[in-house]
Order: sequence, then structure tokens, then C-alpha cells
Amino acid sequence: MEFERRSPDEIIEPFKKKFNSKFLKSGPLVAVAILVISVILGGTFYTIQPNEVGLVLRFGKFIRSTKPGLHLKIPLGIEKAFPVKVEYIYKDEFGFRTRAPGIRSTYEARSYDEESLMLTGDLNVLDLEWIVQFKIKDPFKALFVVRNVRKTLRDLSEAVMRQIAGNYTFTEVLTTKRIEVNIAVQKKLQEILDSYNSGIQIVTVKLQDVNPPDPVKPAFNEVNEAKQEREKLINQAWETYNQKIPQARGEALKMVTEAEGYALAKINTAQGDAKRFLLLQKEYARAKNVTRRRLYLENMSEILKKAKSKYIVDPEQKGILPLLQLKK
Repeated sequence: MEFERRSPDEIIEPFKKKFNSKFLKSGPLVAVAILVISVILGGTFYTIQPNEVGLVLRFGKFIRSTKPGLHLKIPLGIEKAFPVKVEYIYKDEFGFRTRAPGIRSTYEARSYDEESLMLTGDLNVLDLEWIVQFKIKDPFKALFVVRNVRKTLRDLSEAVMRQIAGNYTFTEVLTTKRIEVNIAVQKKLQEILDSYNSGIQIVTVKLQDVNPPDPVKPAFNEVNEAKQEREKLINQAWETYNQKIPQARGEALKMVTEAEGYALAKINTAQGDAKRFLLLQKEYARAKNVTRRRLYLENMSEILKKAKSKYIVDPEQKGILPLLQLKK
């Protein structure tokens, strides 16, 4: 019996036809199976980022929270995972909007008078710009207790800022009490959010810019210029005061000191003269002639020192006219 010689392709061809026919018949089922498996696997795994916390709900009921990393859940919509950023600091702007943040940030040109205009306690109007920074401290409350956290926070911030600004005067909000206003708004806003069980923590409230409304800015600038001029004059007056008053006080102290020294010198001289007189009186009582002669000589020596010309007259001379040179 002779065997028929065939090539390898001729031997494999019948098997390829049988395999292809079977695959074509079962191909759609395989594709559906692969699709189902992909959907199941894709809905089974989820990832929570490092600054997030995951909340897992089963048929809409909270089951558990998960930490950052890769986790499993029941697919097909039975369990759903919601990532919540708990370490991220959110920021809301009021009265302005930042277009492009950076070293030199740019802002929207339009005004937001509906949220920035405030009435102060002395019935003046201010244009306030401020920011509120907050973070989520309770993810479950932030997601499921309050319907819209961002809108609620914005509405509350405007209401609280208007209330606090109404407790201060125009000048206080504009200049001296800005930090106090920030603290008061942050405290009040946190109290209201806690009463709502919002799960929000206020990090900071800060007034960015405080200005009078545009229609009154020229008058306000004139008032500021007048105040600055007044402060300048006051400072100049204080400078003159600080120069003249110490100088006058020094001169007055000098005069008082000189007067006290003069008085003390006169008192000491008088006391010395009195003691000298008493001593002379004792000496005079002991030897009258000697004491009288010594006193006479001492006085004459003092007097003669002051005399410009001295004339010694002969006792027998009847007059002094011959001695005087009247022409000189």
C-alpha cells in the first residue's frame, strides 16, 4: 500500500477549518463573557488618594470608611465608593475672583457688589473683599448631612460678615479693627456650621481689601488727605514741643539751682558775719582800744584799695584846694 505524500499545510488545513467554525459559532458569547468580566473587575477595585478618605455605601447605606490605597468593593452598583479630600484646604472668594493665581495674580475685572457691599454700624457703606479657607473634618456629614456644602458655606459667610460688619463703625472696619472682625466672623461662622452638623472646619477668615464704594471714593480720598495733613501738623507740633519743653525745663531748673545756691551762699555769709561779729565783740570786750584800732586799719586798707587817687594833707593846712589840679 502506497502512502500519499502531503505537505504540512494540507495536513493542518482540515483542523483549522473545524476550529474556526466552532469559534465563529461561540464568538459572541465569549465576547459578552469578557465584557462582563471586565465590568465586574473594573467595579471591584477602587483607589483612595493619600489626602482622601473613602466612604463606601451599600444600596445607599453607609457601611464603612477606607484609608488611602487600593481597596475592594462589591461591584454592579451594590457598593459605591466616594473619595473625600480631608487634608485639602478649600478657598472661597467674596467680592472678587482670581483668574490666574501666581506670584502676580490676575483677577476678574467685573465687580461683585451683590456680595461685597456692607452696611456698617454708623450707617455707612463699605466694599469688602475677603476669603474663607476651610477643610472637611467629618466626610460623612459633609457628604450626606448638608445638601450643598459649598453654597451653604457661601451663604453663611455673607450673612455672618454683614452681621459682624454692622457691629462696627466705618472707620473701625476700614482701619483699626480688621483683625478683630476676622476673628469674630470665623468664630460665628464655625458655631453655625457646627449647629448644622456640616462636618466643615473653618481654617481662616481674612479681609483682603476694604474700600469705600466707587461713587464716594473722591470724597473719601479728600478726607484721608485732610487727616494726613492734620497728622503731619500734629507731629510737627509734638516735635517743637519735645524740643522747647525740655529746654525750658532745663533753663528753669538752672535758674532754681542758681537761686538756691545764691540763697545758700547768702545764708552762709550772714551766719559767718554773725559769728565773726560775736567773736569781735568778745575781743572788743577784752581789749577795746586794740580791737578798735585793728578794725579801723582793716577797713581803711579795704577802702584805700579802691581809691584811684590818694592825698595826704598836712594837718596845718587850712584847705585842700591848693592840692587839687582842677585843670586836669
